[in-house]
Amino acid sequence: MAEKEAVSEDFRKQVLGYGLTTAEIVYRRPDRPWLLQTYVWQDNDLFPNFPALRDFLAFWEKSLEGPLFAVTVAHPRLIKPAELHTTDGVFRLH
Repeated sequence: MAEKEAVSEDFRKQVLGYGLTTAEIVYRRPDRPWLLQTYVWQDNDLFPNFPALRDFLAFWEKSLEGPLFAVTVAHPRLIKPAELHTTDGVFRLH
């Protein structure tokens, strides 16, 4: 009897460099081009080329009427919390 694999597909993707990617998409409203609107997109995507985001943006440009104005991307390898390091002692200056 074959054992089930213990590693999830999401974990495999994470090891390959995928991470939660958030894109803030600013676009012009088709009925009022002077008005900008925001759409937030999230998916696991591969750093640094972001193929899933590129596919979504290509779909947007081909199928939706609101022209893109700006796209801002956040990914764990682009930004991450500051790293804290412990010290081995305390040094006092008088």
